[in-house]
Amino acid sequence: MAINIVVKWAGKEYIIDEIDAADSVMDLKVKIMEKTGVRPERQKLLNLKAKGKAATEDMKIGSLGLKANFKLMMMGSLEETIAETQSKPENLPEVVNDFDIDEEEVAIQDREFNLEKIEKRVREYEVKVISPSRENKKLLVLDIDYTLFDHRSVAEAGWELMRPFLHEFLETAYQDYDICIWSATNMKWIEEKMKLLGCNNNPNYKLAFYLDSRAMISIQTEKYGIVDVKPLGVIWGKYEQYDKKNTIMFDDLRRNFLMNPQNGLKIRPFREAHKNRTTDTELVGLAKYLAKIAKLEDLSGLRHSRWERFSSDNL
Repeated sequence: MAINIVVKWAGKEYIIDEIDAADSVMDLKVKIMEKTGVRPERQKLLNLKAKGKAATEDMKIGSLGLKANFKLMMMGSLEETIAETQSKPENLPEVVNDFDIDEEEVAIQDREFNLEKIEKRVREYEVKVISPSRENKKLLVLDIDYTLFDHRSVAEAGWELMRPFLHEFLETAYQDYDICIWSATNMKWIEEKMKLLGCNNNPNYKLAFYLDSRAMISIQTEKYGIVDVKPLGVIWGKYEQYDKKNTIMFDDLRRNFLMNPQNGLKIRPFREAHKNRTTDTELVGLAKYLAKIAKLEDLSGLRHSRWERFSSDNL
């Protein structure tokens, strides 16, 4: 019986039609090439497994127990992309799909219908718990895409898309903070990306819990219309030990913390990993910042936009 497989690559999804049980993994790779242009030898199919191990190219699709519309995450580079990495202009203007928060927008966090949406998430949304929360720890909420991981670039291996010093950063943060991952995608991809980055089983730190797009809410703004945001009130409603005084959120999009502007720190986005993975030191400075502010009982009075200046001063 033939099935369809959905391949997620470079931020897009491709439907591979009519994969027969008798087809081999190599046959699948050829069909993926027809859709994406990525040659079979450059494809890394991340969650295609057989008995817990990566499926080999000679294995039959029918032996892998795949269900219809199975979602497959792929990494791999186009030939022209590989060539372009050496010739692309260096000073291209960066376009960021974000906006600055005006003072008029701050009142959004107090609007009754927005608070009602948060209450509904608290009642109905189920947090994915990874490790128990710890007493007397602050909370660090982290985005994934463009914060920890360049999800648009192509690469041969996951570590090439990982933001530099990620594990060192998480290890340092773990000393004072429980760590939450909140991504505007579905839980399956959060789990896959954390595995890909090696964050799910690192011996030097533990992630506390995950939230996905279903925990977000849509809010109406006067200037920008309807936008989706990550309200920290969902977490605070689930966990009494966390509140505005001990929570900080990192995200490359300022709009994601419109409901909690005082708790958000806009991190510089990590893009073009093939160029920047040897020069990006954002997480080094932020690790120092987190360690310094961890000494404070109340984080709500800080202006996180000045984190670089604050981390270089003596407390």
